Amino acid sequence: MFRPTTRHNIAPSGLGGSAPEVKLNRRHSGAPTSERYPHRLNFYERPPLLDITLEEFETTAIARLRVLAHVEALSHRSLPPAQLQQATAAFVKQHLPLSSNTARTANLDDERRRDEIGHWVLRLAFCRSPDLRARFVRAELALFRYRFETEDTAERADFLRRLEFDWRLVDGDERARLAKELRACMPWGTKEDAFRAESWFKVPWYTVPDLVATRRVYVKAGMAYVPQSQQISLVLQAFGSRLEKALEFTAKHLPRLDEDDRLGPVIDHLAQSFLSGVSADTYTSSAEGAGVRVTADMVDAVARQHFPPCMRNLYDRLRRDHHLKHYGRLQLGLFLKGIGLPLDEAIVFWRRMYGPSMSDDKFNKEYKYNIRHSYGQEGKRANYPPKSCQQILTQNQPGTQDSHGCPFRHFSPDNLGAFLLQTYPQLERGSPDFREVMDAVKASHYHVACTKVFELSHAVKKGDGLGSGESVSLPNKWTDRSRELELERLEVMKPKEEMVID
Repeated sequence: MFRPTTRHNIAPSGLGGSAPEVKLNRRHSGAPTSERYPHRLNFYERPPLLDITLEEFETTAIARLRVLAHVEALSHRSLPPAQLQQATAAFVKQHLPLSSNTARTANLDDERRRDEIGHWVLRLAFCRSPDLRARFVRAELALFRYRFETEDTAERADFLRRLEFDWRLVDGDERARLAKELRACMPWGTKEDAFRAESWFKVPWYTVPDLVATRRVYVKAGMAYVPQSQQISLVLQAFGSRLEKALEFTAKHLPRLDEDDRLGPVIDHLAQSFLSGVSADTYTSSAEGAGVRVTADMVDAVARQHFPPCMRNLYDRLRRDHHLKHYGRLQLGLFLKGIGLPLDEAIVFWRRMYGPSMSDDKFNKEYKYNIRHSYGQEGKRANYPPKSCQQILTQNQPGTQDSHGCPFRHFSPDNLGAFLLQTYPQLERGSPDFREVMDAVKASHYHVACTKVFELSHAVKKGDGLGSGESVSLPNKWTDRSRELELERLEVMKPKEEMVID
């Protein structure tokens, strides 16, 4: 399928060199790119026979992973259809743009090639287990539905014609005989003219289980009569079933990838990111860019107002016990570094939190070095970033005596409920919102539950998340957005200055 080039000396794009070279393998493709991508929609039935760089192999997959993770998160947040489509459109446009043929300024070939490569790379990562395959298919179906519904009508019709589905069109005589039954399947209030203009397809009933379950089709002799207006169900069923079979086929041949040790770590990382429900991303501290400085005296106030559940739990345990184990100190320490706590204030903060029971000599010998190390002042002097939700969920799982980790994953339901109700008074036990949070946890959508708590505790409109529908993927982003909202409220509360007219 892919032939990653071994030319590692190619300069990456945007770093002063030319863009990584991507060569079509003409021996196998035999067609120009414009013929390979005639439509925006794609069933991904032909593997891309390309020579690509390892960098593009990874970057295209990560871009698509971000979109799929976001789409999956949105699908579990009970958003109205219009808001769901708006949030999806904004994120897709930023990370994985895919324009229609009518677009004038977009590079269609480049967009569609990146889209195709990303899809096939993720197949390699997510074909390994039934759970991964099922989640991948659901996310891809949601993305395909969005693209199908927003596609130009003429292009959509031409795309479906080329697929040559085995759908039997109901002729006029049969439609007349079954007019009463078919009429009953139409939405209430459908006018007679609209009913007469409707076309009907006849397909095996098991190909449209969603329509059968909701009684939106007429079933006779094992065949379901599907109106043109419900065509998307047929298309999604065909897309999903083909993708499931393709993933099973890929899983059988996956061991052959073991021969290339360059691809294994990339594929492992992608699969791990998707299992944790968040996408891999980089974080730039807003504190650094804005010159925000947090002192040791300010930490308590910031914690009570702006800490996410995982960090609030660590901070409360530290205040109560005057001690945290190694991974707890590391998780909280890097988070505090990210929100703007400088090294000198970090040393003051940790010394104060350990209390008088610990001598200065013991603190300097056993703890001060690790604090300086996390700030890049000791050892190899690396600048360690804050822990992401993916790392917290999947690395260094906490034991019974540990405090680190994610409360949504590592707390029992009873302990989690008590912790949330005590920490965030905006939540009410038994309320629909509280049940939504706990249902998301039960379904292992921890980032969705965390985002829901943020919305409730900050009086944010349902579905907005951290802004534009973004889900919590890093604890520091929760705090950054929380502080931004506080500043916005303070600006609104400021009395308007009187205008002085000369």
